[in-house]
Order: sequence, then C-alpha cells, then structure tokens
Amino acid sequence: GCGRGSHAAALIARGAIVTGIDNSSGMLALARERLGGAAELFAANLASPLPFPDAAFDRLLAALVLHYIADWSLPLKEFRRVLVPRGRLVISTHHPFCDHLLAGCTDYFGTFQLDDRWEKGGEIMEMRYWRRPLHAMTAALAAAGFAIDAITEPLPLPAARERFPADYKLLSTQPQFLFFATHRADAADLP
Repeated sequence: GCGRGSHAAALIARGAIVTGIDNSSGMLALARERLGGAAELFAANLASPLPFPDAAFDRLLAALVLHYIADWSLPLKEFRRVLVPRGRLVISTHHPFCDHLLAGCTDYFGTFQLDDRWEKGGEIMEMRYWRRPLHAMTAALAAAGFAIDAITEPLPLPAARERFPADYKLLSTQPQFLFFATHRADAADLP
C-alpha cells in the first residue's frame, strides 16, 4: 500500500519512476494530492492478483502493509510474478517481539489476529492486523521464491532523542519494526 505517498515522493525525488497501489480510496486521494501526476496510482487489494503484467517492475516496496494480511502467500507470489528476475523486494513490518508484548500472550510462535486502538488528534482509531513469528515471515518469503539479503531491526535516529525522549527510549530498547531486503530468487541463486 502506498498510503499517503511519502515513500513514493522520496523515491521520485531520487529519480525513480513510481507506481503505487493501495486498497484505501482515502489513502489514494492523499497520495494523489501529494504526488500530483508524478506517479501512477491504482486501487488494488493485496489479497487479490495484482493488475500488472509479469516482470513489470525492478523493485517493490511493501512498507507497513503485509501485517494487515492474514496469509502472505498470494501477495508474495504476486510480488515475485511482477518482479524482473533478481528484482528486489523490500518489506517493513511490525516486529514480532513488539506484537507479542502488545498481545500479552504466552505463545510467541502463534500466528493470530490482533486488535489495537490508537488515539490520533483526539480520535480513536481501531486497528486490526496479523501477528506472526519471525520464522513464519522468513518461511513465507522462501516459499514464494525470495532470497533474503538482510533482516534489520531499525533504531531511531539520534536526533529523535531530544525531540521525542520517551519514544526514543522505547524504540531504542524494544524493537518495533523489521525490515527485509530480498530479491527474486532464480536459477542463479541455486547451489
């Protein structure tokens, strides 16, 4: 999901030709407002086949979207299909440790739905997403034909320490997100 288009804007500023998708018409409207005509934007649901031909893209970014999907099989299969051979897929998602603490559960190895409530600007937002252990994420990537190049647990920027001290302390001591850098595995990746 391209969301409001912030990643797309940064990529466009670096010279990328960007195509964005999102399942939310509201997010697409915000992205269109931000990006003007600088990117092609489409309504699409990652739980359905993507509206693109095979090998249409060099790189894909799935930023904070896959944790909203119960089964990663179809989206990852589709990502592989629309990537060129050795094309790159970058994913950011919730860290399973964070969601494990949030759920207050005793089964780290389970995959289950979580409901969360956030307050933003005086409004309560109901959020529903899926929590899965790290091995389930890596197994889904491998099963879809992706080779993992790196898994990182990002830390906040040092400048955030003074601006957001409580958030900085939390994000520096309890992982919140995971980043996967992968590529479409093909014959060249086989031993």
